[in-house]
Amino acid sequence: MIGRLRGTLAEKQPPHLILDINGLGYEVEVPMTTLYRLPSVGEPVTLHTHLVVREDAHLLYGFAEKRERELFRELIRLNGVGPKLALALMSGLEVDELVRCVQAGDTSALVKVPGVGKKTAERLLVELKDRFKAWETMPSIAPLVVQAAPGVAVSSAESDAVSALVSLGFKPQEASRAIAAVQEPDLSSEELIRRALKGMA
Repeated sequence: MIGRLRGTLAEKQPPHLILDINGLGYEVEVPMTTLYRLPSVGEPVTLHTHLVVREDAHLLYGFAEKRERELFRELIRLNGVGPKLALALMSGLEVDELVRCVQAGDTSALVKVPGVGKKTAERLLVELKDRFKAWETMPSIAPLVVQAAPGVAVSSAESDAVSALVSLGFKPQEASRAIAAVQEPDLSSEELIRRALKGMA
């Protein structure tokens, strides 16, 4: 198991990134909540990782905090929740927000995530409620620090943001509308994604 990677952020193509470690590039998929906290390309970064081994691929998932990785592991243990759906849930909701939804029995935020209907949301709340009791005393993750990439063309940022939302399960038209609804110019793809997800919620 690869539990942690420390290297230089070589490429950032939401929701994927490449981490350069002594000339070896590791492709890692991250939730948007982690992507928001990444430094600029060329800067050092440390990710807590989870390796999924399939017959056709070895897939690395990375997280800014151990707490995020633990949430991911809790989610993929649930029946019917794979890595893709787990990342979608974590991209739409911060760890503490998801914990609060579970504790309050609130399905409204969950059903806005692609692939989560009302029945699935209700089942997730039931299955996660006992698992999250121990999380009440765990420290919160660090606040978001969004770093806009300088010199990124708006059209390129918008295209990257739409692609990232589609990879999370949103339909292309829905993703395009959500990004277009963000009216402020000259935003990085990460900030566009964050505001689009917030707007859809």
